[in-house]
Amino acid sequence: MTTPSTHVVLVPGFWLGGWAWDDVVGPLRDAGLVPHPVTLPGLGPDDTAAERAAVSRADSVRAVVGLLEGLEGRVVLVGHSGGGALVGEVVDRVPDRVARAVYLDAGPLVDGAALSPALPDGATEIPLPGWDELAAQGSSIDGIDDDGLARFREQAQPQPGRVATEPVRVSNPARFDVPVTAICTSISAEQLRAVAGPGAPFHTEVLDHDVTWVDLPTGHWAMFSRPTDLSTALVEAARA
Repeated sequence: MTTPSTHVVLVPGFWLGGWAWDDVVGPLRDAGLVPHPVTLPGLGPDDTAAERAAVSRADSVRAVVGLLEGLEGRVVLVGHSGGGALVGEVVDRVPDRVARAVYLDAGPLVDGAALSPALPDGATEIPLPGWDELAAQGSSIDGIDDDGLARFREQAQPQPGRVATEPVRVSNPARFDVPVTAICTSISAEQLRAVAGPGAPFHTEVLDHDVTWVDLPTGHWAMFSRPTDLSTALVEAARA
Protein backbone atom coordinates (compact mmCIF):
# COMPACT_ATOMS: atom_id res chain seq x y z
CA MET A 1 0.00 0.00 0.00
CA THR A 2 1.47 3.34 -1.05
CA THR A 3 1.80 6.03 1.63
CA PRO A 4 0.09 9.26 0.50
CA SER A 5 2.52 12.05 -0.35
CA THR A 6 2.97 15.12 1.81
CA HIS A 7 3.44 18.12 -0.45
CA VAL A 8 5.19 21.26 0.75
CA VAL A 9 4.22 24.26 -1.38
CA LEU A 10 6.77 27.06 -0.98
CA VAL A 11 5.51 30.58 -1.75
CA PRO A 12 8.24 33.25 -1.73
CA GLY A 13 7.96 36.90 -0.86
CA PHE A 14 8.48 40.00 -2.98
CA TRP A 15 11.05 39.91 -5.81
CA LEU A 16 11.64 36.18 -5.49
CA GLY A 17 10.86 33.18 -7.66
CA GLY A 18 10.97 29.48 -6.95
CA TRP A 19 14.77 29.69 -7.12
CA ALA A 20 14.75 31.26 -3.64
CA TRP A 21 14.08 27.82 -2.15
CA ASP A 22 16.95 26.04 -3.96
CA ASP A 23 18.84 25.27 -0.73
CA VAL A 24 15.68 24.03 1.00
CA VAL A 25 14.10 21.64 -1.51
CA GLY A 26 16.86 19.02 -1.29
CA PRO A 27 16.57 18.49 2.47
CA LEU A 28 12.77 18.38 2.15
CA ARG A 29 13.05 15.62 -0.48
CA ASP A 30 15.57 13.77 1.68
CA ALA A 31 12.98 13.80 4.47
CA GLY A 32 10.43 12.13 2.20
CA LEU A 33 8.43 15.25 1.40
CA VAL A 34 7.48 16.57 -2.04
CA PRO A 35 8.49 20.24 -2.38
CA HIS A 36 6.88 22.62 -4.86
CA PRO A 37 8.80 25.92 -5.07
CA VAL A 38 6.48 28.51 -6.58
CA THR A 39 7.24 31.27 -9.03
CA LEU A 40 4.24 33.58 -8.92
CA PRO A 41 2.82 35.30 -12.03
CA GLY A 42 5.00 38.15 -13.21
CA LEU A 43 8.09 37.02 -11.32
CA GLY A 44 9.62 34.71 -13.89
CA PRO A 45 12.97 35.71 -15.41
CA ASP A 46 11.42 36.21 -18.84
CA ASP A 47 8.34 38.16 -17.72
CA THR A 48 8.10 41.67 -19.16
CA ALA A 49 7.16 44.92 -17.47
CA ALA A 50 3.83 44.84 -19.30
CA GLU A 51 3.13 41.35 -18.00
CA ARG A 52 4.02 42.38 -14.45
CA ALA A 53 1.75 45.41 -14.70
CA ALA A 54 -1.18 43.18 -15.63
CA VAL A 55 -0.82 40.79 -12.68
CA SER A 56 -3.42 41.29 -9.97
CA ARG A 57 -3.43 39.98 -6.43
CA ALA A 58 -6.30 37.68 -7.40
CA ASP A 59 -4.14 36.25 -10.20
CA SER A 60 -1.49 35.23 -7.67
CA VAL A 61 -4.06 33.67 -5.35
CA ARG A 62 -5.58 31.71 -8.25
CA ALA A 63 -2.16 30.43 -9.31
CA VAL A 64 -1.48 28.88 -5.90
CA VAL A 65 -5.05 27.59 -5.51
CA GLY A 66 -4.73 25.93 -8.91
CA LEU A 67 -1.49 24.25 -7.87
CA LEU A 68 -3.05 22.90 -4.67
CA GLU A 69 -6.12 21.59 -6.46
CA GLY A 70 -3.86 19.55 -8.76
CA LEU A 71 -2.08 17.76 -5.90
CA GLU A 72 -3.09 14.44 -4.37
CA GLY A 73 -2.25 13.96 -0.73
CA ARG A 74 -1.56 16.15 2.26
CA VAL A 75 -0.51 19.76 1.60
CA VAL A 76 1.59 22.00 3.84
CA LEU A 77 1.52 25.56 2.53
CA VAL A 78 4.50 27.81 3.33
CA GLY A 79 4.58 31.58 2.81
CA HIS A 80 7.58 33.85 3.30
CA SER A 81 7.21 37.60 3.90
CA GLY A 82 4.66 38.98 1.43
CA GLY A 83 3.94 35.42 0.38
CA GLY A 84 2.50 34.85 3.84
CA ALA A 85 -0.44 37.16 3.20
CA LEU A 86 -1.02 35.29 -0.06
CA VAL A 87 -0.98 31.99 1.82
CA GLY A 88 -3.62 33.37 4.16
CA GLU A 89 -5.87 34.10 1.18
CA VAL A 90 -5.29 30.66 -0.32
CA VAL A 91 -6.23 29.02 2.98
CA ASP A 92 -9.38 31.16 2.96
CA ARG A 93 -10.31 29.85 -0.51
CA VAL A 94 -9.49 26.14 -0.05
CA PRO A 95 -9.11 25.38 3.68
CA ASP A 96 -9.92 21.72 3.06
CA ARG A 97 -6.78 21.38 0.90
CA VAL A 98 -4.33 22.73 3.50
CA ALA A 99 -3.24 20.51 6.39
CA ARG A 100 -1.02 23.22 7.88
CA ALA A 101 -0.04 26.78 6.97
CA VAL A 102 3.52 27.88 7.75
CA TYR A 103 4.35 31.57 7.96
CA LEU A 104 8.04 32.43 7.62
CA ASP A 105 8.66 35.89 9.06
CA ALA A 106 5.10 36.55 7.93
CA GLY A 107 1.48 36.09 8.90
CA PRO A 108 -2.05 36.03 7.54
CA LEU A 109 -3.49 39.53 7.14
CA VAL A 110 -6.96 40.75 8.05
CA ASP A 111 -9.48 41.46 5.33
CA GLY A 112 -8.82 44.80 3.62
CA ALA A 113 -5.16 45.11 4.63
CA ALA A 114 -2.57 45.84 1.96
CA LEU A 115 1.13 45.06 2.02
CA SER A 116 2.28 48.32 0.47
CA PRO A 117 0.90 51.83 0.04
CA ALA A 118 -0.10 53.12 -3.36
CA LEU A 119 2.76 53.43 -5.82
CA PRO A 120 3.87 56.76 -7.27
CA ASP A 121 1.90 57.95 -10.28
CA GLY A 122 2.83 55.94 -13.34
CA ALA A 123 4.66 53.21 -11.44
CA THR A 124 3.49 49.64 -11.99
CA GLU A 125 6.19 47.68 -10.18
CA ILE A 126 8.57 47.82 -7.23
CA PRO A 127 12.28 47.28 -7.96
CA LEU A 128 14.39 45.51 -5.37
CA PRO A 129 15.66 48.30 -3.05
CA GLY A 130 19.20 48.66 -1.80
CA TRP A 131 20.23 46.59 1.21
CA ASP A 132 20.33 49.59 3.55
CA GLU A 133 16.83 50.61 2.49
CA LEU A 134 15.54 47.09 3.08
CA ALA A 135 17.10 47.04 6.53
CA ALA A 136 15.48 50.37 7.33
CA GLN A 137 12.14 48.83 6.34
CA GLY A 138 12.69 45.98 8.79
CA SER A 139 13.89 43.40 6.26
CA SER A 140 17.31 42.50 7.59
CA ILE A 141 19.86 40.71 5.41
CA ASP A 142 21.70 39.37 8.46
CA GLY A 143 23.38 36.05 7.84
CA ILE A 144 23.56 36.27 4.04
CA ASP A 145 27.14 36.26 2.74
CA ASP A 146 28.38 38.36 -0.16
CA ASP A 147 27.90 35.57 -2.70
CA GLY A 148 24.35 35.06 -1.49
CA LEU A 149 23.58 38.74 -1.75
CA ALA A 150 25.01 38.88 -5.27
CA ARG A 151 22.87 35.92 -6.33
CA PHE A 152 19.81 37.45 -4.68
CA ARG A 153 20.19 40.72 -6.57
CA GLU A 154 21.07 39.03 -9.86
CA GLN A 155 17.98 36.77 -9.85
CA ALA A 156 15.44 39.10 -8.21
CA GLN A 157 12.67 40.50 -10.39
CA PRO A 158 10.65 43.70 -9.92
CA GLN A 159 7.59 43.05 -7.77
CA PRO A 160 4.25 43.43 -9.60
CA GLY A 161 2.73 46.55 -8.08
CA ARG A 162 -0.89 45.45 -7.95
CA VAL A 163 -0.03 42.38 -5.91
CA ALA A 164 1.63 44.65 -3.36
CA THR A 165 -1.01 47.36 -3.18
CA GLU A 166 -4.34 45.60 -3.70
CA PRO A 167 -6.08 44.60 -0.46
CA VAL A 168 -6.19 41.12 1.01
CA ARG A 169 -9.62 39.51 0.79
CA VAL A 170 -10.59 36.84 3.33
CA SER A 171 -14.03 35.90 4.65
CA ASN A 172 -14.24 32.14 5.17
CA PRO A 173 -14.36 31.27 8.91
CA ALA A 174 -13.00 27.82 8.07
CA ARG A 175 -9.59 29.42 7.58
CA PHE A 176 -9.23 29.51 11.36
CA ASP A 177 -9.52 25.72 11.53
CA VAL A 178 -6.23 25.22 9.67
CA PRO A 179 -3.33 24.89 12.15
CA VAL A 180 -0.43 27.30 11.79
CA THR A 181 3.31 27.21 12.36
CA ALA A 182 4.89 30.66 12.72
CA ILE A 183 8.66 30.65 12.13
CA CYS A 184 10.02 33.85 13.66
CA THR A 185 13.34 35.09 12.29
CA SER A 186 13.55 38.89 12.45
CA ILE A 187 11.93 39.09 15.88
CA SER A 188 11.30 36.41 18.49
CA ALA A 189 8.03 34.58 18.97
CA GLU A 190 7.67 36.25 22.37
CA GLN A 191 8.05 39.70 20.82
CA LEU A 192 5.65 38.91 17.98
CA ARG A 193 2.95 37.56 20.26
CA ALA A 194 3.12 40.79 22.23
CA VAL A 195 2.46 43.05 19.24
CA ALA A 196 0.64 40.91 16.67
CA GLY A 197 -2.95 41.97 16.12
CA PRO A 198 -5.45 43.31 13.61
CA GLY A 199 -4.27 46.91 14.00
CA ALA A 200 -1.03 48.61 13.00
CA PRO A 201 1.71 47.74 12.38
CA PHE A 202 1.06 44.10 11.48
CA HIS A 203 -2.67 43.93 10.65
CA THR A 204 -2.51 40.18 11.22
CA GLU A 205 -4.99 37.60 12.46
CA VAL A 206 -2.32 35.03 13.31
CA LEU A 207 -3.30 34.96 16.98
CA ASP A 208 -6.78 33.78 16.01
CA HIS A 209 -5.33 30.46 14.85
CA ASP A 210 -3.94 27.37 16.58
CA VAL A 211 -0.26 28.39 16.39
CA THR A 212 2.97 26.50 16.93
CA TRP A 213 5.72 29.06 17.46
CA VAL A 214 9.28 28.44 16.24
CA ASP A 215 12.24 30.75 16.84
CA LEU A 216 14.93 30.81 14.13
CA PRO A 217 16.99 33.93 14.83
CA THR A 218 18.48 35.42 11.66
CA GLY A 219 17.54 38.07 9.13
CA HIS A 220 14.39 38.25 7.04
CA TRP A 221 15.50 35.71 4.40
CA ALA A 222 16.15 32.49 6.31
CA MET A 223 16.17 30.44 3.10
CA PHE A 224 19.42 32.23 2.24
CA SER A 225 20.95 32.75 5.69
CA ARG A 226 20.00 29.50 7.50
CA PRO A 227 18.65 27.08 4.88
CA THR A 228 19.57 23.90 6.75
CA ASP A 229 17.90 25.01 9.97
CA LEU A 230 14.91 26.30 8.05
CA SER A 231 14.57 22.96 6.28
CA THR A 232 14.56 21.19 9.64
CA ALA A 233 11.82 23.51 10.91
CA LEU A 234 9.74 22.90 7.79
CA VAL A 235 10.11 19.13 8.10
CA GLU A 236 8.95 19.32 11.70
CA ALA A 237 5.98 21.47 10.69
CA ALA A 238 5.06 19.05 7.91
CA ARG A 239 5.11 16.15 10.35
CA ALA A 240 3.12 17.91 13.07
